[in-house]
This record gives sequence, structure tokens and C-alpha cells, in this order.
Amino acid sequence: MYLNVSELTRGAMTEFQEKLRQQHEESMHRELEALVQTAGPAQAEICRRDFDGFKKLFHRFLQVKGPSVDWAKISRPPEDAIQPYEKIKARGLPADVSAALNKLAVVKLNGGLGTSMGCKGPKSLISVRNENTFLDLTVKQIEHLNKTFEADVPLVLMNSFNTNDDTKKILQKYKHHRVKIHTFNQSRYPRINKESLLPIAKNMGLSGENGEAWYPPGHGDIYTSFSNSGLLDQLIAEGKEYIFVSNIDNLGATVDLFVLNQLMSQPADKRCEFVMEVTDKTRADVKGGTLIHYEDHLRLLEIAQVPKAHVDEFKSVTKFKIFNTNNLWISLPAIKRLQEQNTLDLEIIVNPKTLDGGLNVIQLETAVGAAIKSFKNAMGVNVPRSRFLPVKTSSDLLLVMSNLYTLDAGSLTMSKKREFLTTPHVKLGSSFTKVQEFLSRFDNIPDMLELDHLTVSGDVTFGKNVSLKGTVIIIANHGDRIDIPSGAMLENKIVSGNLRILDH
Repeated sequence: MYLNVSELTRGAMTEFQEKLRQQHEESMHRELEALVQTAGPAQAEICRRDFDGFKKLFHRFLQVKGPSVDWAKISRPPEDAIQPYEKIKARGLPADVSAALNKLAVVKLNGGLGTSMGCKGPKSLISVRNENTFLDLTVKQIEHLNKTFEADVPLVLMNSFNTNDDTKKILQKYKHHRVKIHTFNQSRYPRINKESLLPIAKNMGLSGENGEAWYPPGHGDIYTSFSNSGLLDQLIAEGKEYIFVSNIDNLGATVDLFVLNQLMSQPADKRCEFVMEVTDKTRADVKGGTLIHYEDHLRLLEIAQVPKAHVDEFKSVTKFKIFNTNNLWISLPAIKRLQEQNTLDLEIIVNPKTLDGGLNVIQLETAVGAAIKSFKNAMGVNVPRSRFLPVKTSSDLLLVMSNLYTLDAGSLTMSKKREFLTTPHVKLGSSFTKVQEFLSRFDNIPDMLELDHLTVSGDVTFGKNVSLKGTVIIIANHGDRIDIPSGAMLENKIVSGNLRILDH
């Protein structure tokens, strides 16, 4: 049998690539071991455990060739795989609400900082409504549930090394509330130099420039870190069967008793182990992950996994009509089983970053929702948009601080006085990015009940009791300042740099 030259070349190339991969892996392992040596005995054990997870991720990263999906194999999920919320709601509440709640724990993803909004420390400690922080609102919601139904739903916070210390200090204020609060930490992984594929960390410390060398590896780390912390076993021993997981900055992510009933009312052998709440996509959500049917499983498809030629198709609101809210209901025994079997296979998200000094690094991350394909009887529930109310920017903050919403027992609900179910489209310019600057530009938050669209750009301030209706565009040219006077009512108006007010 004869091999032609191209086959020989291909074989040699594959062998060369394999050797190169092995060299990268060996070098990485040596570097990680050297880093562990710089830690104290107690910290070294935690570091080794974290690095075990990182090594698996790095190994898979070196094996990956191109996008992780074959586009031709993608199809829409079967009709019954994503149930409309109305159908779930029609099944009613649990027969015994208290008993159902006693099998639940609420997990909030609390690893993020407030840096994008100009704040220091954990994002969960930013005031969002009536001096209440994200964390205050979360505690009030669960306390209200526990009091109303004589239940014992604990709150679990997944912190990162960035948020853990500050969060633990603030938890003292809740010790008299009717909520048990547990915390555990995400893993800490080393950022990788994009050129050398080696860690940039000099030691295990978090001070100075070396602090930039570490990152929390995305919320997909929840399965490993939750299990490693001992909390998974503890909650199972306490009789908990499900966790409701969501981002702490999503103010719409409250415990839904109808979804809980859907989980609890099924026979044990047919129980759904994983529910992902999805909602209808708008043009503002084109980058959000979506559910697809792939190789006989429901699967989360993120934009990072899409071949470049199909990105526009992925963003289409006609082909992919829903996106993942990251509100997830997950079986605790199922997590334990998959962890013990080591069968959770989460797609790697390669996140490139440029550090302050100009160094290009990569972070290897995973997403919590990507595990859906590993669980039995997994399904999506198409929930109302009101269950997705994230606060990522000052534009989002303006919405939740306004009279569009009413606050009751820690939960925000759309005001009954608003005629439309959708929220206005708000776009605030760079002068409003930081929370403190944003707050200084409003004497109080305008009346926005009849607002459809607001764009503000430049140096603009708002007096007291301003009312905005329809479409309002306010643009202060460079060097100009616009002060909207107290009591002003702007309806379908364009306000330009010389304070001319024009009909829209």
C-alpha cells in the first residue's frame, strides 16, 4: 500500500500539532505547580482543586478546532421541548406550596463587579430602587416567600474572589431576616498570555498587577465549585431537590410557583432535571444565546460558537425567535450524579482581553446554561419578558428607578397605569455611564409612563417633575449644555444643542 505525498504531509502535520499540544500542556502544568508553591498550605489545597478544573478546560481548549457546532446539524427544538408559560400557568399552583418551596433553594450568581457602571466592589451592592441594592431586593423577595407560605427557602450566593470579602461583610445586616444565607466561591483561574499560552501570574497573590492575572471562569463553573464547597451535599441532606439559578442583576428573576409546580408535579421517573426560561427575542437581544435541537438533545447555542458565515443568521429574529434569560431550574441530585460521573461537557468560551499595559490575554470560560444537554427531560419555558429585567447599564437603571415599575416585597412589577406591556427603548449617552454622574443629572426621575423612546446625548440635566411621552430625543452638541426645566412636559420632541424644541 502506498501513501501519496499529501497524505504523508498531513500525517506529519497532525503528529507535529499533537507534539506541540503536549508541549503546551506540559509547560502549563509546570507553571501551575510553580504558582501553587507560592501559596500557603491552606490556600494551596484550594488552588490545586481550582487548577484541576482549569487543566481540563485548557486540555480541551488545545483540542478545539473551529466552531463547536456543525451548522448543517442544527434544527429547531421539537414543539413540546419549549412550553409556553401560559400552558405551565394553567396547571396551577403546587397542591402544597409550603412543601414545594421547602424543596427549593435560590442561587444568585454574584461574581460580578460594578466597574462597567463606574462603581467599586460587587455589583449586587449598587442601589437600584429606593436605596435598596440588588442584594436587599433579593433578600426581601425570599423573606416574603418564607413568611407568606411558612417555608424555608435558603439564599445561596455564588461569589468570586472579587466579590467575596465585601459581600460577606454586608451579610451581617441580614442576620435577623427570615432567610438562611449561604455563600461559596467560584474557582480562580489564571489568565493566559495569548502568544505563549502560559499564565501571566507571578504568584498566587491578588495585589497590584498580579491581581489582573486572575479571573472567575464564567458561571458554568457553578457545578464544580458548588460541589467542591460541600453545599451541594448539605442542601441535598436538608431535603432540597431543586435550585433556581439566576443573575443577581436580573430584577425579574423571582421564584415562580407555576414553574415550581411543573417540576414537582411530575412522577419521579419523568421529572424534568433542567428548565431554562427563555423569552421572545427583540432586536436588542440578537447576541443572546438560544435553544436549538442538536444530536437528539436540547442545546444552548451561544454567539461565540457560531461559524462566522452564519452570525447574521444567528442574530435573525425570524429564525431564532427566543433567547436564554439565564433563569434556570436545576435538579440537585442530577448535578451530584453528573459531577460524580464527570460527564458534564460545557462548550468553552474563549474570551480575549487586552490588559491595561496592552498585553493580550485569553480567558477560558463556560456558561451555566450549556449543561442543558447533559440533563434528563430538559425543557425550555417561554416566559413573559417581565422575567428578564437585567440592569447592565445606566439606561436600564433609569427604567427600574422610574414610575414604570412598582416595588412590592422586593419585587418590581410593571405599573398598571402603563398602557403598553413593553418597556420604552432608552439610550443614554456617555455622560450618564457612571452611576454617580447619572444620579447627579436628575433632580428626580422623570414620569415615563407614556414614553416609547428616549435618546439623550451630551451634557444634559433634568429638573424636578419632568414628564416624557412618546419619542423624545435630547442632543447637546459638544460644548453646549441643555437643562430640561422643572415641570417640563416633552411629548414627541427633539431638543437640540441650542435648546430649540422641535416636534418629532
